[in-house]
Amino acid sequence: MNRHAGGGEAVVEYRDSNIRVVRPGRYVLCAQTKQQIPLDDLKYWSVERQEAYVSPAAVLDRLGQPQPKGV
Repeated sequence: MNRHAGGGEAVVEYRDSNIRVVRPGRYVLCAQTKQQIPLDDLKYWSVERQEAYVSPAAVLDRLGQPQPKGV
């Protein structure tokens, strides 16, 4: 099945090293910023929280951690 079929927001199960598409779609939403993340560009997620993130900075924000200086 094409994971991009159906357009709109996908429902995804986040696993340790990959994802499982439960309901096909083109994107998921970042848990912190609410930005759309195309499935092909999805790189950051939490298995524990079952959430996607648009960037490492969004992960740190979500966890309430300070941003590293000079990065």
